[in-house]
Amino acid sequence: MIEVGTHWNWTLAGVNFHGQVLIESWLVIAILLVISWRATSNLTLIPKGIQNLAEYMVEFLIDIAKSQIGVKHYQPWISFISTLFLFIFVSNWLGALIPWKLIHLPSGELAAPTNDINTTVALALLTSGAYFYAGLQSKGVRYFARYVLPTPILLPINILEDFTKPLSLSFRLFGNVVADELVVSVFAMLVPILVPLPVMILGLFASSIQALIFATLAAAYIGEALEEAH
Repeated sequence: MIEVGTHWNWTLAGVNFHGQVLIESWLVIAILLVISWRATSNLTLIPKGIQNLAEYMVEFLIDIAKSQIGVKHYQPWISFISTLFLFIFVSNWLGALIPWKLIHLPSGELAAPTNDINTTVALALLTSGAYFYAGLQSKGVRYFARYVLPTPILLPINILEDFTKPLSLSFRLFGNVVADELVVSVFAMLVPILVPLPVMILGLFASSIQALIFATLAAAYIGEALEEAH
């Protein structure tokens, strides 16, 4: 039976942790570390193989930051935007490639880290903290004047906007990942040979798009904060 929303809970000092999220997150981090080490362990003037792929990815992420944040302010934010994209990208691909739900645990189920609403909310809150930090760093407390511009009548709407941004980021990513993993798992259980393959390919495409959307919106919010601060 395929279940939704069940977790393998670990208890430490009276606090419950979702064990499957920690396991999958460590796996994602390990994959990224290994790829990074392989890509930079033997650098050549003319890149090839995994070094070429890594350089292309870096240029792609720099372009996202530059286009959304602006030429003047994008450089300090490349690492943040790149980390968001790569973590979400690899997490989503793990969920799309492997039917984790078919692996039985003592309780709960294995799934991509982004399959857990706590993970996507945490990423969204990090993004919110980043664009607040960007605005405050650039203009100080005067940054909050944006809430009453161009007219104080818009104060409730501008405040509400700061609540809807992390909500939309987290639920969009969470909903798409859960739906894709459920579809792949159901097909893998019913017809385990060929039928799931087209669904998995579609899931890989959708997972990539979700990572791109999240990173692009995060960069756009930071760019908006910096633009308003000048």
